[in-house]
Amino acid sequence: MLWSFETECQIYSSPAITFDGTIYVGSADHKLYAVNPDGSKKWDFTTGYIVNCLPAIASDGTIYISSVDKNLYAVNPDGTKKWSFLTEGRINSSPAIGSDGTVYIGSPDTKLYAINPDGSLKWSFDSVDSSPAIGSDGTIYVGSYNGYLYAVNPNGTEKWKFKTESAIVASPAIGSDGTIYVGSLDKNLYALNPDGSKKWSFTTEGQIQSSPAIASDGTIYFGSFDNYIYAVSPYGNEKWSFKTEGQIYSSPAIASDGTVYIGSDDFTLYALK
Repeated sequence: MLWSFETECQIYSSPAITFDGTIYVGSADHKLYAVNPDGSKKWDFTTGYIVNCLPAIASDGTIYISSVDKNLYAVNPDGTKKWSFLTEGRINSSPAIGSDGTVYIGSPDTKLYAINPDGSLKWSFDSVDSSPAIGSDGTIYVGSYNGYLYAVNPNGTEKWKFKTESAIVASPAIGSDGTIYVGSLDKNLYALNPDGSKKWSFTTEGQIQSSPAIASDGTIYFGSFDNYIYAVSPYGNEKWSFKTEGQIYSSPAIASDGTVYIGSDDFTLYALK
């Protein structure tokens, strides 16, 4: 172990790291922490409730975090509050930042919000629940408890929607060729063309809440409630699967050497070749 940093409650948030090595992570103690590369505390920022989602960092250094207190917060690099935006739901979604600085966030009030860099509302789009993903052309992809994956234009209008057989709570991932990958509680991972048509689906034996990760060779990695970690080719064929002892909520991360890291409900982080 290089070092450890202790907060006052559980950490459900994934960490985010900036170019200078600062680590940002939320905690159930209602705080966002900025931690130096040596493990010392840089600062903390207090919200009204649990912070359990991945922070997003803008090119100007602004840190965006959502909280279960229904707010999206913009925090300056020195730890001071820039602004907050109040929604009508206890936010569990991670924010995404567009190329023009627009911040997108999904809320349990079933809305996708587009927020300007100054904290004002740009537009909102109904019937969404998952964390959004943004395509190279600015299209926003987001899932819903109603079973639809929505493609939303940058102006807030619907581009298309694709129906699965159950809720979508995982964030989509977008391949280099524009293919959209998303898991559903109907136990399937779907690959969709940029026009919203189905490319293929891959069936597991459990619900999928794990957001997929895409390797440089196009392999898609994700976990399922059937306790397996899957590697699927860009054509929808299984390359391999690895069984853990617990259901997998975690989303995988891929290192530069191709190692796949993913956590399981069996209290274990796995590193797979």
